[in-house]
Amino acid sequence: MDNLDAVMAERRRLIALGYRLLGTLEEAEDAVQETYLRWYRLSEAERAAVENPQGWLTRVASRICLDILKSARVRREQYVGPWLPEPVPSELLAAPTDPADRITLDDTVSSALLVVLEAMTPAERVAFVLHDVFELPFAEIAEVVGRTPAAVRQLATSARRKVGSQRRELAPAPEHDALVRAFGAAAAGGDLGALTALLDPAVVLRADGGGVVSAARNPVTGPDKVARFLLGVLAKRPTWRLVERRTADGLALTYAEETAVRGVLNLRVAGGRITDVWVVLNPGKLAAWRP
Repeated sequence: MDNLDAVMAERRRLIALGYRLLGTLEEAEDAVQETYLRWYRLSEAERAAVENPQGWLTRVASRICLDILKSARVRREQYVGPWLPEPVPSELLAAPTDPADRITLDDTVSSALLVVLEAMTPAERVAFVLHDVFELPFAEIAEVVGRTPAAVRQLATSARRKVGSQRRELAPAPEHDALVRAFGAAAAGGDLGALTALLDPAVVLRADGGGVVSAARNPVTGPDKVARFLLGVLAKRPTWRLVERRTADGLALTYAEETAVRGVLNLRVAGGRITDVWVVLNPGKLAAWRP
């Protein structure tokens, strides 16, 4: 792996790792760039002494992401309005030619799961992603987080319990997609009653504008308020239309204006109703949706 091509072949896997740990492609790419800088700062002798370059790159990228996660707590407290993970279109997760890249196809890039991961401690998140998604042994993860293998095992168990609870509650894909289609039809048609009927009594809408574009600064709760908010968005922007797109969550909706995507709506469906609406409007989180 001394030549550039061989080292860069790891980039896709490292981006996949960084995205799951950090929740945005931009931060993931920055972490991977820093990882490569550290690799090439090594002397030729130091690189030759690395027995497993893939493992070295993974550990270094994970440590960088862990440091970013620790500092992100403060930055996200200062974020304007709710912070949401960056949604990615399904074509970004197209079936890889290398079976080792199967990690790009699972639900660990869904908004539903990334929101759960965001509520974890940085160490919990790293332990879960490295062990349960990337199948690293606890001894290696312990080197990343600076804890004992036994402590890392406990972190992963705690994280797995939280993730398992979320997964059990989610509706099967056909039910999810059916409600998303009904949601889109009701919203596009301005049907307040039909839209309200699809929403759980405890539904919560979070809109991420990042202070760059207009968005709700606080979560919107309750079927009537959420429905009116959603209809208001389209009423104020008559050139926008709702377009179905695939994400890791299943069917989703985008706010489209001609060929441009102005926002992405991902829905969480559980118990036969829509329980969460995540609306990402921050242009910095929509780069993957540009033509």
